[in-house]
Amino acid sequence: MSFSDLLSADRIVMLVAPGSRDVVLDSAARLLAGNSPTLTPLLGHALREREQLGSTGIGRGVAIPHARSTAFREPRAAFLRLSHPIDFSAADGQPVDLVFAMCVPDHQVEQHLQTLSGLVERFSDAEFRDALREASDLPRLRGLLLDAATARA
Repeated sequence: MSFSDLLSADRIVMLVAPGSRDVVLDSAARLLAGNSPTLTPLLGHALREREQLGSTGIGRGVAIPHARSTAFREPRAAFLRLSHPIDFSAADGQPVDLVFAMCVPDHQVEQHLQTLSGLVERFSDAEFRDALREASDLPRLRGLLLDAATARA
């Protein structure tokens, strides 16, 4: 599954004042929910609940917060590049500045695991991470994530 299957341009942002992990998770929930006043708090709660089970910080400054929900029929994601890294309690101890949040329908357990595996593999690529961090503006960042030729998850 490519990033373009999960993301849309309006769910890719540069977060200037990330504040804390909970602020980032709430921002991710808002993006995933399309600013829905009903879905945003539900998704925020689901992302925080999953984070309490164990950090979704996978190392090297990357976190992949995720949850399953009945809110959507298809998986969807949001990407947030943070202006400065924040603590996500990642196993390697490094703060996080790249956040790929995802919500998958409840019944798609296998697809959820496969997508997570693909994301971990993609974000293990140092050149890809560096390109995301070095993108000079939002259109460039969106291009890196939505270009199907380079953004296979």
